[in-house]
Amino acid sequence: MSHRILLVDDELDILEFVGYNLQREGYDIRTATNGAEALEVAASFRPHLILLDRMMPVMDGVETCRALRQDPTLRRTHIVFLSALGEEDDQLTGFDAGADDYLPKPIPMKLLVSRVRAILNRIEQPSQTTEKQSDIRLDANRHTVITKGEEIQLPRKEFALLELLIDHAGELVSREEIYTTIWGHEVVVGDRTIDVHIRKLRKKIGEEHIHTIKGVGYMYEK
Repeated sequence: MSHRILLVDDELDILEFVGYNLQREGYDIRTATNGAEALEVAASFRPHLILLDRMMPVMDGVETCRALRQDPTLRRTHIVFLSALGEEDDQLTGFDAGADDYLPKPIPMKLLVSRVRAILNRIEQPSQTTEKQSDIRLDANRHTVITKGEEIQLPRKEFALLELLIDHAGELVSREEIYTTIWGHEVVVGDRTIDVHIRKLRKKIGEEHIHTIKGVGYMYEK
């Protein structure tokens, strides 16, 4: 299967260089030079992965990411920011907009290809619907959680974090384990990133399920 990747950047040399190297890996590549064009291309191309710049004309990356997340046909599309804006607050803004990952620019091409390969391998994991607890059901295919009769759509990172915590219900999950499992060794995220995702999950599933073990990690309880 040839995975489809949409590259979105207003710098043509970056589109050409990144596109060339990813095409060499066998991926089907399309490009867009601004957010508005990206929305049009994504609607017809249905990419598995979108690599998205932050600073662009017409519609910036954050606006574009939010708009992409509103399209139900792109629910399973993985969105990764590839941006020179790499401060912690910039990354948190990207995650708040619905991004799955955030990579710095410039990035060594071998590392970028490796990250893309790892992301697409995760996308290929078989879908399943699993009842983790009597009051919460996770649908790994649709990235939804059903709780108290309500179905809630979750961004990929929030879903993966909740699934990890529920898989270890009643056990402490350290911050280090969360970083490694959810973001991997090759992605550097700030200390507040986990806290932001936990706060969002609590708002969606209830404050009572996820407990903070101060300075160590988190624990899920029914």
